[in-house]
Amino acid sequence: MDPIRKQELLRKDRQHVWHPFTQMKDYAELDPILIERAEGVYLYDADGNSYYDTNSSWWVNLHGHSHPRIKMAIARQLELMDHVMFSGLTHPSGIELAEQLVQITPPGLDKVFYSDNGSTAVEVALKMSFQYWQQSGRESKTKFVFVENSYHGDTLGAVSVGGVGAYHSVFRPLLFSAYSVPSPNVGTWPDTSEQGAHACVAHCLAAVRQRLESSAGEIAALIIEPMVQAAGGMIIYPAAYLQGLRELCTQYEVHLIADEVATGFGRTGRMFACDHAAITPDFMCLSKGITAGVMPLAATLCTTAVFDAFYDDYETLKTFTHGHSFTGNPIATATALASLSIFEDEPVMAQVEESAAYLREQMQTFGAFTHVDNIRSLGMIAAFDLFADKASKQRYDFTERIGFRAYQAGLQEGLFLRPLGDTLYYWLPLCTTPKQIKDIIERTHRVLHKLNM
Repeated sequence: MDPIRKQELLRKDRQHVWHPFTQMKDYAELDPILIERAEGVYLYDADGNSYYDTNSSWWVNLHGHSHPRIKMAIARQLELMDHVMFSGLTHPSGIELAEQLVQITPPGLDKVFYSDNGSTAVEVALKMSFQYWQQSGRESKTKFVFVENSYHGDTLGAVSVGGVGAYHSVFRPLLFSAYSVPSPNVGTWPDTSEQGAHACVAHCLAAVRQRLESSAGEIAALIIEPMVQAAGGMIIYPAAYLQGLRELCTQYEVHLIADEVATGFGRTGRMFACDHAAITPDFMCLSKGITAGVMPLAATLCTTAVFDAFYDDYETLKTFTHGHSFTGNPIATATALASLSIFEDEPVMAQVEESAAYLREQMQTFGAFTHVDNIRSLGMIAAFDLFADKASKQRYDFTERIGFRAYQAGLQEGLFLRPLGDTLYYWLPLCTTPKQIKDIIERTHRVLHKLNM
């Protein structure tokens, strides 16, 4: 890019743009990275530098940037239709995508409600669950249960069932009350062996049972991020916890909402994280990777039993009165269909299996660093934590901003890292090869050496 053009854009950015999850004062003197184009697993800035997109552009990109089949699908759909409302009207790609989502998600999720982002997919599930019980003669079931360290989005309903105080505490007066249960964070359990993990899961499930035993009559649903609590610190937990939640929710007649906004579409090594536990939730929330990270789209799937509570004569006023202008956007649904066709026609999941195994192996090399511990991975997700003192598990003081320093050092090594506090993680595109993983790991080693880790 022409240097004058670059500086003019950055000046306008500083003057007019408010970036998400960003303390803008950090960029009073420091320029954000101006990305000019993206291809495959790489981002290219205005100066021609390349960076590995190690977090899949905020956990959305699946098949690599600028995939030709995705671009062709968008172009074809634009020739036919750009947008049409989805209330009283329908269109081919919206219908066909719903059919395919029902086919690939856990059995029993038979109905698809579209929206446009992950937070909204969660809001839809919360509202559907609430209204279901109101229309089923169980009006007292109005509360929700969430797991500590969980994150379900930034709209107020999603924030109300969020368990990361750093993100949500300022908004507490605006939120509805909800019950919290302990996080199955086996990495912080005193015994980190396999036996200790079983004990951690048992302890956390016992807390859920106690809550449901005492309060099931007023609880509509429990919401969970299956297998990985992402924004809460990349907490990866055993499938047994998810299986236990399904059993308890069934026993106490509480809906189970699976927030697969981040984990869906192959990221964990299975098409959906719920597949690791072989369970079917009552609701499944999807977004991010649903369009391979190219277009905004979300879907909330539910069982026929839920749908039937709304299916009645108009005069009964049981309609689910919720919707958005861009619900079921044809370009977005066509893009999602193109992404699913790539899974069908190319050995995507076989490559994920190979790359995930190599990633898990290579992650162990970080154990040699004095300040690195709690190394974990699942599928194309991997993480480790930085400790001021590994032996005592003493964290760095947040004012040291060790994660931000790692981010800056990563840029110098051609890595776009966006740590969660002092947790460094990868959320790799599914197309990332073992050779690229090796390069990413080696570059991360150099980042840690620069930080004297």
